[in-house]
Order: sequence, then structure tokens, then C-alpha cells
Amino acid sequence: MASDIKIIWNDIYQEGDIKYDNGDLVREEGLETAVLMSLYTDQRADVDDPLPDPNSEDRRGWWGDQISDFEDDKIGSKLWLLERSSTKETVLTDVKFYIEQALQWMIDDGVAQEIDVTTERWNRKDGSATLAVQIEIKQSSGGVTAIKFDDLWKVQIAS
Repeated sequence: MASDIKIIWNDIYQEGDIKYDNGDLVREEGLETAVLMSLYTDQRADVDDPLPDPNSEDRRGWWGDQISDFEDDKIGSKLWLLERSSTKETVLTDVKFYIEQALQWMIDDGVAQEIDVTTERWNRKDGSATLAVQIEIKQSSGGVTAIKFDDLWKVQIAS
């Protein structure tokens, strides 16, 4: 597998960034960065998708989709559409769908044989709830990559 630039997730700032090691970019041979890019790049909302801010007409999206050589090729996920949602069962279903949709390219391109996504609502001691997600990617090469989000924004990767 080719070595790619690795995105390092920062839980404090809730963002990904690149890192240098001895003057060179940190690289990886796994799928963690591909998953982060797929989930945290905002896919353009369709005209009929309800936007999280009813006062906005911003459907976001990645500019590169406009110049893609492949028809209907869209980078990213629509998870951003749920940013003001509660953790109701319907939202769990939507999160699962958006994640599967965002990672489908891995199956289409032969990178993965199967992708299993599990979503669940965790109740906290303070009475609030958080959304937990587990993604298991069964790679075509035989390996397995597991990524857990204990509140959908904090990442724990185990390959």
C-alpha cells in the first residue's frame, strides 16, 4: 500500500492537521487519514436536503467536485447537516447512512471488502447524551481497521 500524508486528529481543538518529523511530513500506510478526510470534508448538500441553519443557503461542499472527471463524484460526508441535531434514534440512523455513504468509495475502488458502521447513544452522568460511532473496515488486503468516535468528534484508532 502506498504511503500517504497522515492527518493527526487533535481532540482539544477538534480538528485534523499535518505534522512534521525531522523535517519531513509524517506518513501512514493505513486508512485512518482516508476515513477522516471522507467524514470531515463537507459534502455539498442536495437542493432538497434540509440545512441545519434555516436562515442560510450555504450548501457547502468541496470545490474539487465541480471539476471532477467522474460524474456525481462527491468527496466528503453530509454529517455536517446534523450538527444541530439531538441524539434521537432517527439521527443515529442518519449518521450511519451518511458515514456509509461517505466511505462507499473504498468498496467501489476495491480498497475495502466490507465496512460495518455501528451507532449508539450514550447517556452521560450529567443527564446529557452523546453519539458514539464505531467503524470497522475489512480491507481487500485482509487487514482490518477499526475507528471509534466516543462523541463523534473524538477519534480512537486501532488497526
